[in-house]
Amino acid sequence: MIRRFDYGTPLPTDALVQEIPLCGETLPFFTVAKTENGLTFTYPLGREELIYGLGETVRGINKRGHIYRSWNSDEFSHHEDKQSLYASHNLLIFSGEGKPFGVFFDDPGEVIFDLGYTGADTAAITSVNGDLRLYLIEEDSLNAIVRSFRQAIGQCYLPPKWAFGYIQSRWGYAADGEVRTIVNEHRSRHIPLDGVCMDIDYMVDYKDFSWNKEAFPDLRQLSADMKQEHIRLIPIIDAGVKQQEGYDVCDEGLRNGYFCTCEDGTPFVGAVWPGRSYFPDFFRPEVREWFGKKYHGLMEQGIEGFWNDMNEPALFYSERGIAEARQELTKLLDMNLGLDAFFHLKDVLMGMQNNRRDYASFYHKYAGQQVRHDRVHNLYGGFMTRAAHEGLRSYDPDKRHLIFSRASYVGAHRWGGVWQGDNTSWWSHILMNLKMLPSLNMCGFLYTGADLGGFSGNTTEDLLLRWLQLGVFTPLMRNHSALHTRDQEIYRFGMQEDMKNILTVRYALLPYLYSEFMKNALTGGSMFRPLAFDYPEDAAALRIEDQLMLGEGCMIAPVYEQNARGRNVYLPEDMLLVRFRSAEDYCLIPMEKGRHWIDLDLNEMPLFIRKGCIVPLSRGGEWVEAVDFDTLTLLGWLDGDAAYAIYNDDGTVAAPVLADGLREIRVRTADGKAAAEAQGLTVDAAKLIVG
Repeated sequence: MIRRFDYGTPLPTDALVQEIPLCGETLPFFTVAKTENGLTFTYPLGREELIYGLGETVRGINKRGHIYRSWNSDEFSHHEDKQSLYASHNLLIFSGEGKPFGVFFDDPGEVIFDLGYTGADTAAITSVNGDLRLYLIEEDSLNAIVRSFRQAIGQCYLPPKWAFGYIQSRWGYAADGEVRTIVNEHRSRHIPLDGVCMDIDYMVDYKDFSWNKEAFPDLRQLSADMKQEHIRLIPIIDAGVKQQEGYDVCDEGLRNGYFCTCEDGTPFVGAVWPGRSYFPDFFRPEVREWFGKKYHGLMEQGIEGFWNDMNEPALFYSERGIAEARQELTKLLDMNLGLDAFFHLKDVLMGMQNNRRDYASFYHKYAGQQVRHDRVHNLYGGFMTRAAHEGLRSYDPDKRHLIFSRASYVGAHRWGGVWQGDNTSWWSHILMNLKMLPSLNMCGFLYTGADLGGFSGNTTEDLLLRWLQLGVFTPLMRNHSALHTRDQEIYRFGMQEDMKNILTVRYALLPYLYSEFMKNALTGGSMFRPLAFDYPEDAAALRIEDQLMLGEGCMIAPVYEQNARGRNVYLPEDMLLVRFRSAEDYCLIPMEKGRHWIDLDLNEMPLFIRKGCIVPLSRGGEWVEAVDFDTLTLLGWLDGDAAYAIYNDDGTVAAPVLADGLREIRVRTADGKAAAEAQGLTVDAAKLIVG
């Protein structure tokens, strides 16, 4: 059951697709009061209470004990003390002594979540605007709360099947020849690959929808040649439109009044990669239609996927910021700078970027009124993704296209996926990647993953290898790194053979991973879940933060510590450990419920299969289209009959019907033996342990 409570004058966000009537009752659980910071909802926390949700945030799966701030931020340094990252997903799920319940604070402005930070026994959630809709979700279990919420916010975005392949990316691929070299190096070494991302280097002066015709003289031919190699090109698109007369996107936007404005109606100017830029007002349908159709120019060159970036929106500086900084610097540089003055000088320079005053200085035409940006800040990136989604669908309405974004809000999950932001080559960020997965799934974002190996900093080959072992399971599997960092394509490392072998596991597991993604995407389930969601009565499982349930029958527990040759795991029931070295080199080890140390060499990765479940394994391939979904090996530990519903389709149809793609695999056991059958499928081998 979901109940709606309105406060102040809420703005529409399009987060929900289900109409929830306004509740005439008083909000239970919380005390509501106006405070100096806004409208605050206070809830007393039980001693053992756990708090889930908030999507893309730092720290644990259990959010208790920290303070979080919903304010989409261009924040590449994901330290534990950070309160905001690139996205805002305002769902909380409280699990204490009584029945659990969920709360969605549907406020597109700043929201502060003090979850036992100021007082360990109190959660205080403050809407700075004081204008919001609150949705209270009450069900009998944690999984039921998520399903109820997911039904209300609508089906998540479906990427094409090829987007489940391995993607190579780097800020710095600046010419046709570099892209071809990257692909040739993978193909010649038989390293699986399905996509290459093109960062801002392909553009002319960082202008959206342009490409450098000297560096990329024939983009259509390059795209066609790549498709012959079963590779898709995936260019980046940023939110800021370069201020330049004669640039068609700029000229059209100005002529039609499509850009965000200052209070006096003049176009707002901020700076990002191209320098001074305008920002499309994505809240207006006509602007989304215009901007979305701009993607068609690249699609006519054969492009089938994009990633949207800098759409919080990021601001390097504004005209106001430059003027004020110049004035302050003039005073400071004439001084003999002491300690305080020196640090003030640094603050003046650094304070120009993503300055909160700038976000309060421009406006949108939204819901029939002029709305100051900071009231709807967290919606901007998601509505850019909506513009892209609508534009791609208008080009070919019957086909799925790849689109993923940096900034998002609940509701944007219907229009595209997300990557987890510009992380760093730190071991702790493998664990952060893991912990974000279930929280994002709760909020509707199933197509997600992190920059494997780390975006900033210099990776090491053991770090990349261990990160790839987690990336095997994430729907978006992308290796991405920054300019001026160590090159981190797999083939550049001495352990490239081990890394390649790990990628073969990804492609072998695609029948299971694709099935679980599609089944959960189409029915409102979660592909990744905390152990507490499946084992609510198991006190040990409630506190596990570095293991996740994966789909119907699996659990993952990656190694995420430097120099580790194994890890401790907790099994909430009997499970089968599959210790993979490659798609063809693995061993099966039945393990009883309880705590165990698992030996895992650097080139080994674990997958745990619940007893009584079966997992289909393909022969793999070097690209997704080469994977045979119909000829399978079955893995499992059975003590009776078992079944698995495998899903497959052509990977492109825009509106698949779940029932049309399902086929059941059945295994019958008797006398210590197993016999498998499946309509339309070939069970190549059954590596099943019976008894």
